[in-house]
Amino acid sequence: MPDGLPTEIDLTRPSAARVYDYFLGGAHNFEIDRQLAEQIASMTPNLAATMRSGREFLRRAVRVLLDAGIDQFLDIGSGIPTVGNVHEVAQGVNPKARVVYVDIDPVAVAHSRELLAGNELTGVIHADLREPERILAETRRLGLIDFSRPMGILLAGVVHFIPDADRPEAILATLRDAAAPGSFLVVSHSTFEDQPQEMLDAQRLSARTATEITLRSRAQVTGFFGDWTVLEPGVVHMPLWRPDSPSDVDEHPERFGAFGGVARYDQPAG
Repeated sequence: MPDGLPTEIDLTRPSAARVYDYFLGGAHNFEIDRQLAEQIASMTPNLAATMRSGREFLRRAVRVLLDAGIDQFLDIGSGIPTVGNVHEVAQGVNPKARVVYVDIDPVAVAHSRELLAGNELTGVIHADLREPERILAETRRLGLIDFSRPMGILLAGVVHFIPDADRPEAILATLRDAAAPGSFLVVSHSTFEDQPQEMLDAQRLSARTATEITLRSRAQVTGFFGDWTVLEPGVVHMPLWRPDSPSDVDEHPERFGAFGGVARYDQPAG
């Protein structure tokens, strides 16, 4: 295998994580991924900007969690390492912040482990979001996250890879149930609402990867937070979620095709 990557990596089929890496300007992708990315980009020229918007939403959300005192993060669906990863943002503010990355893609996992070698406050797990109990068990075994204390659960651009048949609501409920009061849940998710037909057609090309996208409504995305308290401004198009500056929001924030939101687990009354 090139670069000493694991032999289980399938180079005959594009990977959603590697396509995403390509759009972000990363180097951890192959020709099969670039071909699909270019086909998608020809249909939706602003898609690279959409990917960057998702990454910026995640960074803003992590900073909000840091301001709230969160110092441990479980990032599921973390993808290929790129500049501005969660551990870089978190440890740039709090050098003692701990981060566990989880991804299904062996390329993403291999490069994450290589990048994070020597960083004792980070860990990497190769697992599928559809196995939340396994993710939680392996995270506990790593010993980096204390489940008796508040943490941030990050699900940026990953739940839309879970089809309805796999009951994403139950998956997220399992993750929420494992968290202590004061924890936060961050979700960004692709949507069909307010989208032109060419965007919907491009999304359907995801069926060529091993992880097809399921587009969902604002109400469905909001439901993933369960009874946790959704922070202002609610579940909104990603650029509208607490932008650093009003100038960061253009006239058509819906063009990025995804909602983002953050919720807090408040201590139940009584």
